[in-house]
Amino acid sequence: MELGLTGKIAVITGGSRGIGKGIARGLAAEGCRIVVVARGREALEETVKEIRESGAEILGLSFDITLKQDVFQLRDKVLEKFGRIDILINNAGGNRRNLFENTTDQDWQDIIDLNLLSHIQVSRIFISQMKKQGSGSIIFISSIFGRESGGEGLSIYNSTKSALISVAKIMSAELAPAGIRVNSIAPGSIRFPGGSWDRRCLEDPEGMAEFIKRELPIGRFGSIEEVANVVSFLSSERASLITGACLNVDGGQSRSLI
Repeated sequence: MELGLTGKIAVITGGSRGIGKGIARGLAAEGCRIVVVARGREALEETVKEIRESGAEILGLSFDITLKQDVFQLRDKVLEKFGRIDILINNAGGNRRNLFENTTDQDWQDIIDLNLLSHIQVSRIFISQMKKQGSGSIIFISSIFGRESGGEGLSIYNSTKSALISVAKIMSAELAPAGIRVNSIAPGSIRFPGGSWDRRCLEDPEGMAEFIKRELPIGRFGSIEEVANVVSFLSSERASLITGACLNVDGGQSRSLI
């Protein structure tokens, strides 16, 4: 299917590794001009080199999007280089696992800043440009644990990922008249080299085989390419009637009815 993304400007936060890197590669393969944003310079430079060698145009920016001054600089650099933004992928995130009673105010603030407030700031700062253009696609990378319980130790993660789905839904209604679509996706257990599921599989193959039988109806972990394919479709005009949605990308892992 031709997605019509050639020449579109796509900004991906947390785009130097894992799912973010996979999304950057996927959008680049569809012809997008890519802006990858990440804090770590080494991984960022490696990702830029890899995607550039594939023939795509890419700009790597080392910014901390939890800092307001960095968010302003990000906007200025993108518009200075490309003059517009068509696609914004809010992907950066992290976790601080602990039983709720043992979490601290600082734990909550740090992960709320990273998983939620940073994406709110980045989205808000690009909306005016998208309104001028009369078009745009904003996608938040949530989790199936934003739609249902993630279990013990995940109170902070669950709360922030649920909030992303909520803010995307409200934004979608507010921005639809301006031609801007806003959606979220909820990946399940995704395995990639260096990721937490990959590490667990290497450390405990028997335990993970049982996990797959018990939790993953499709019979395997998902891949970052499969997540990237959904993001590419949602970013395109092929998904022109989809806004305010949260799409599971989980091989049937989640149990929620909505």
